[in-house]
Amino acid sequence: MRKAIIAGNWKMNKTPDEARALVEELIPLVADAECEVVVCPPFVDLCPVSKAIKGTNIHLGAQNIHWAKSGAFTGEISADMLKKFGVEYAIVGHSERRRYFGETDATVNMRAKAALENGITPIICVGESLEQRERGETDEFVASQVRGALEGISADDARRVVIAYEPIWAIGTGRTATAEMAEETITVIRKTLRSIFGNDAAETVRIQYGGSMNPQNAASLMAMENIDGGLIGGASLKAEDFSKVVKYR
Repeated sequence: MRKAIIAGNWKMNKTPDEARALVEELIPLVADAECEVVVCPPFVDLCPVSKAIKGTNIHLGAQNIHWAKSGAFTGEISADMLKKFGVEYAIVGHSERRRYFGETDATVNMRAKAALENGITPIICVGESLEQRERGETDEFVASQVRGALEGISADDARRVVIAYEPIWAIGTGRTATAEMAEETITVIRKTLRSIFGNDAAETVRIQYGGSMNPQNAASLMAMENIDGGLIGGASLKAEDFSKVVKYR
C-alpha cells in the first residue's frame, strides 16, 4: 500500500513571521492525519518553519534544489543548505519553473539526482499545456517528461521519488481536471514507470495530482486508484483549507 502524501507548495508567499503563524495554526489541525503531510515554504521561511514543526507529524520541503554542491549559481540553493534545516522533500521541475526560469527535462533530471544522492525526496512535476491536451498530445508529452526526469536513475532510487501530475491549464486558474481525467493521465505515468523500472518499482512510486486540488474536490480525486496525494497551491496558504484536504476522507 502506498501512503498518501499531501504537500503544500506555498510558492512566493508568506514572510517568516506569517509562515510561522501558518504552521502553528496548522499543527493541531493535522496532528491525527493518516497521510504524510508536507509543507514547502519559500527559502527564507525554512528556518522558522523548521523550528515550529519540530516534533510534529509535518515534514519540511523546499521549492527547488540545485545539482551542484556549491558554486557560482546566483539565486540557487544546494542540498547541503537545505539539509541544515531538516528538509526532506524538494519540488523539482514545477511548471512555473519551466515556464519562467528555463527549466528543462535535463535540468530537472540533474536536480532530481542531486536530491536523491543527498537523501532528499524529489517531488518531480510533469504536465501538459491546454494546447497540448486539445491536440491529443497529453499522454506522449507527459510520458516523455517522466522518462527525461528519471534518465539514469536506478529502480531502487526511483522507488523514493514522488511524481506530481500538474496539468498546466489547471494551476492557479481554478480549473481542475475531473477525477477521471486526472486518473487517466496518472495511469499513463505509472505505465511509463513500469516500462522503465518494472512493475514492483512502478507500484511503489507515489503519484500526486497537482492542479487546483481543494477541500471540495480532494475526496473524489483521492478515491482514484492511482492518485496517491496532492501538490496543493492556493489551498495550502490557509491552515483550515489545507487541513481539510489532508483529511479528505
